[in-house]
Amino acid sequence: MESLPVAWRGPLGALALAAAVLIAVTAQSWGAMLHQWWNIDTYNHLLLVPFITAWLVGLKEEELAAVTPQPFWPGLISVAAALSLWWVGETRGINFIAQVGAVAALQAAVITVLGLRVSLLLALPLAFASFLVPFGDEIIPPLQTVTAEIAIALTHLSGVPARIEGIHIHTPAGLFIVAEACSGVKFLVAMVTLAVLVCFTRFERWSRRAAFLAACIIVPILANGVRAWATIYVAQFIGAEQATGFDHIVYGWIFFAIVLAALLGGAWRFFEREPEAYGWSTAAIADWSLIARAETLRFAPTSAGLAIIALAAIAALAALL
Repeated sequence: MESLPVAWRGPLGALALAAAVLIAVTAQSWGAMLHQWWNIDTYNHLLLVPFITAWLVGLKEEELAAVTPQPFWPGLISVAAALSLWWVGETRGINFIAQVGAVAALQAAVITVLGLRVSLLLALPLAFASFLVPFGDEIIPPLQTVTAEIAIALTHLSGVPARIEGIHIHTPAGLFIVAEACSGVKFLVAMVTLAVLVCFTRFERWSRRAAFLAACIIVPILANGVRAWATIYVAQFIGAEQATGFDHIVYGWIFFAIVLAALLGGAWRFFEREPEAYGWSTAAIADWSLIARAETLRFAPTSAGLAIIALAAIAALAALL
């Protein structure tokens, strides 16, 4: 704490206490998320999100040291809304909604305790923390269908007789099924997360951000179709069992690593800034009249922390009842 500016010690202490209580109250949702990050392949990359978020905050260290946190009491409305969302998900048994509320409550607590000026400086890491919520299961069925359609089209183009029934592809070498694991959702979700990070740390123009994000969605989907076709095509010569064995998974990841390298390599020459220059600077928001007006609505960091704890207690009691 000695290395912290004096003005930051109280607010950070209040935020840490409030965050601890929020996590304790929403512990079931955080436990479910951690289980998904650790045990489900699709979400393993989310284990990196807390570290990336901390890295993004660290890039703003000097600018943060130059400002003084000013707690923003209207932020309590956002905390209450997030906890209400968590309560709805918790009581209705909808994990995704509960998890969104649990993460949003922490984000709203930062805005409340540290204020708008600090929150604007940290807009990217605050927003990036939304990726803590696992998502992607909902798009598996359409991805399976798209992958199967690409694979069958390429199979016909390569001269292999085949017919398709939904996600089942019949060939002379045997039946191939585009299973959930072959839908490409793992790589697509990871690529979207990476794309958002790259877009807002390396690009300034929205046109380039949109183009890179679109490429990180379209290219992996097309590439997964090509990978599925390659498996089917190779199976015509070496047999279906060997083509879809362990090596199939290994070569699949190698293939996607090449796709990732190609996307980043193609975008490299268009990068416009260094990562530490992301977002708004202290100078950029210094004259914003909205911030000046918002800072007149200040209250003590301790009061902000205690108010958040009170809201968390109400949410916990409501969930129990």
